[in-house]
Amino acid sequence: MSVKKKAVMSFASVSLDGIFKYIDKDPERNLVKLLEGAEKIFGDKMFPKENFEKLKKGAADPDNIYTQLAKGMLRDIDRGVLKHMLLSLGVEAGYFGTKEVRANREKYHCNIPWQILIDPTSACNLKCKGCWAAEYGHRQNLTYDEMNSVIAQGRELGTHFYMFTGGEPLIRKNDIIRLCEENPDCAFMAYTNGTLIDDALCEETLRVGNLAYALSVEGTEESNDLRRGEGAYKATMDAMALLKKHKCLFGISVCYTRKNLDYVISDEFVDKMIEAGVKFAWYFNYMPVGHTADKELIPRPDQRKTMYFWLRKMRDSATGKPMMVIDFQDDGEYVGGCIAGGRNYFHINSAGDMEPCVFIHYSDANIRTHTLLEALQNPLFMAYHKGQPFNENHLRPCPMLENPDKLREIIRTTGAKSTNLIVEEDVDTLCGRCDEFALQWQGVADEIWNSTKHPITHTNYYRDGETGVRQ
Repeated sequence: MSVKKKAVMSFASVSLDGIFKYIDKDPERNLVKLLEGAEKIFGDKMFPKENFEKLKKGAADPDNIYTQLAKGMLRDIDRGVLKHMLLSLGVEAGYFGTKEVRANREKYHCNIPWQILIDPTSACNLKCKGCWAAEYGHRQNLTYDEMNSVIAQGRELGTHFYMFTGGEPLIRKNDIIRLCEENPDCAFMAYTNGTLIDDALCEETLRVGNLAYALSVEGTEESNDLRRGEGAYKATMDAMALLKKHKCLFGISVCYTRKNLDYVISDEFVDKMIEAGVKFAWYFNYMPVGHTADKELIPRPDQRKTMYFWLRKMRDSATGKPMMVIDFQDDGEYVGGCIAGGRNYFHINSAGDMEPCVFIHYSDANIRTHTLLEALQNPLFMAYHKGQPFNENHLRPCPMLENPDKLREIIRTTGAKSTNLIVEEDVDTLCGRCDEFALQWQGVADEIWNSTKHPITHTNYYRDGETGVRQ
């Protein structure tokens, strides 16, 4: 670590300690001090100045949902976890990491990810309908050294944020805790069904401080157990209660389908999750991946439209609720379309195959035969690099779901192989499940895109110019 970086980290650490103590004296009046401290730490290098002004204005309004969310975080989350996450995710990943990633994109002329998803194992203790991992069985595992090597290589490129998927990643919870402990400058999150969370794991989570959880939940107890098995919903809710008791940071992961969308965006569901201690929610559009996939579960175009406007209502400071919600399919306008292929992230499965996306199971590189940089410069990832954005309408971001001919072309021209661990999935079969939806959504998406105002971001393309356009 450079002398400058050490100085910044030391200043940030001391500043956060002082800010927390000051807020505790009078949270209602002093919350704005937290934002002022963050502004001093980050300046205008990570966020535009006007963003801080809006946040400070909102902090003075007790009815503002972000004020409520911030107070809830300060009240409900262990201070050691809050501090560690602000340092590792905010300063290391957000401030230093972003600059390193952008510099390396220019240096190596390829995509460099801001985060990486890793499957420690294909094993899972549940057999959820419609989940490709349920088909794989206990076949594949990455070793601890392999995962640690991925993180070491990623850090050299500027990547300081890692998510664990699966399978059920907490089958490898001892290794996950060790990875968090030995890489304190990184932030980690595990997508989990929650059934393996216990008091001991909560205590270890507090000790390392840089691990959060996203628990899978997809509606009512009836709908959840129908897909995941009897008792799964109760086990997940019990895990939330444990995490809340220990003041761990956690959210939810929601796969929305044609059948469950109405409920998972209902006030009843959201209020229940907030009451359970949930601070963030990742919403994922159902993707028809795997030989048991059912294209009839893909949300209808009218449901996607409903989802788009619900997200904006949820995030409005006056009409929303104090839970941060993100949906990569309908938030494409904020990140410039598809973020896969290493543009902002990529996926490593439990066999070591480096895939452009957690939903795109094709690869031409493996961590056992390639470095991360070699994979990013291989034909498959370079096809993403050259092709992004796959559509100028960022409400149609995916090269599979909304632009299936794009993925067909990528796989055919690069020769990437199917990485499905059970049955190889031909790209025409996969994309054939998406053709009908893509055609139906095109008109609806174009109408929304052409009739609404969109943000000007600094991440529209892999090269980030001041105006957010390709240089």
